[in-house]
Amino acid sequence: MIAQKARPALAFAFGPFGVDKLFDASDAGRLSPSCRIITDLPIRDFTTAEAKRALAEVEILVTGWGCPMIDAAVLDAAPALRLIAHAAGSVKHFIAPEVFERGVLVTNAADANAVPVAEFTLAAILFANQQVFRFGRDYSCQRSFVNVSQHYDGKAGNWAKRVGIVGASRIGRRVIELLRPFNVDILLHDPLMDVGEARRIGATLVSLEELMESCDTVSIHAPLLASTRGMIDAGMLARMPDGATLINTARGGIVDGAALEAELVSGRLWAILDVTEPETPPAASPLYTLENVLMTPHIAGAIGSERHRLGRLVVEEIERYLAGAPLRHSVTVEGLLHQA
Repeated sequence: MIAQKARPALAFAFGPFGVDKLFDASDAGRLSPSCRIITDLPIRDFTTAEAKRALAEVEILVTGWGCPMIDAAVLDAAPALRLIAHAAGSVKHFIAPEVFERGVLVTNAADANAVPVAEFTLAAILFANQQVFRFGRDYSCQRSFVNVSQHYDGKAGNWAKRVGIVGASRIGRRVIELLRPFNVDILLHDPLMDVGEARRIGATLVSLEELMESCDTVSIHAPLLASTRGMIDAGMLARMPDGATLINTARGGIVDGAALEAELVSGRLWAILDVTEPETPPAASPLYTLENVLMTPHIAGAIGSERHRLGRLVVEEIERYLAGAPLRHSVTVEGLLHQA
């Protein structure tokens, strides 16, 4: 009689929410037949006795937002660990180099998270060019359809507008793809991109200076690195045409916050900000009340039902691992260098 192979032990590590926030019932059910789930409650602290018991046997660790640092000490406590499957975006801030040095496979759901961010950005670009927020404000004040729209003789609209994309990241590329059906001219700035590749994906490669000077709407999709921190500074913002809109769904630190606030307070520019630095501006910040600013609390990515998109990708990656197939979304040390 041939002995059946034991099901690999699986544990979750994230918080403060439960497994159901990342996995719908059908996807969670796909894990049970092939994996032995050690505990239904996600681990939030690797130093507890319960966590150490789980680590002692875990082969697959499913992580998410709020996962504690996985360092050499955690790896020592998890000798059977072979796969970390992250049901979110970047793993840069909680995975130590020892994970890769010891040959643990890592995968993440950054591609799934890119979908709602790109969709949010597309909507923001189209609304910005159509000047939806300005018209909404004016209509609320004047309460006259004729005065607000019929007497308007400005440049609102998406026809032949120039859209600037800063960063050909997975999200930046997806935004460019989503813009294809619209009659807009896409300018792209990315120091790692060449002219031919930019043309192939539907954009014109330009310097950051030219992009800022030429575009009606600028959308940021670069990672936050030492080289990109404060990249959109006072000088770059000053190059933007009057009435242009800056959209940031990437990282707040890419933009000089004080310089942006000064431009927005003056009323010269508009902004749609899903991220800021600090992540929550001070309570007295004018960004909360300026009529030319739409600020959202970092919701462009996976929120609500969109989280299940991340869970599905992770389940599919675990199934590939169990089948001995290559992972489709593996993370490498080299790849981390260009992640936010």
